[in-house]
Amino acid sequence: QVQLVESGGGLVQPGGSLRLSCAASGFTLDYYAIGWFRQAPGKHREGVSCSSRHRSTYYGDSVKGRFTISRDNVKNTVYLQMNSLKPEDTAVYYCARRDFICSGDYNNYDYWGQGTQVTVSS
Repeated sequence: QVQLVESGGGLVQPGGSLRLSCAASGFTLDYYAIGWFRQAPGKHREGVSCSSRHRSTYYGDSVKGRFTISRDNVKNTVYLQMNSLKPEDTAVYYCARRDFICSGDYNNYDYWGQGTQVTVSS
C-alpha cells in the first residue's frame, strides 16, 4: 500500500527554520519524483519544490535560496529544509509522488500525504 506521511511542521517565528520530512512506504523511492506543495486558506495549491528520480531539483520562485529539498533513498524519505521563513510561508505542506520526473502541475501526482501545518508568526 502506497503511503506518504509528512512530519516536522509547527509554529515558528519569522526568520526561523523547520525541516519537513516525507516518509514513503509501499514503493521504492528510487523510481519516483517527490514534490512538495503547499496550500494556504483561500489560495490555490502551490508547487514549492521537487526532487526527480535522478535527483534534479526544482524550486518555486518564492522559496528559491531559502528552501532545500533532499532525499535519502535508503530511508525512503524526502526532506524539505526551510530557512528564513516568512509569514507568507504559512500553509499546509503536502508531499506527493510522480513517475520519474517533476511537474509543476499538482494534477500530475498520483499519491499524496495528509499534510503538515506550518505557521510562521511572531
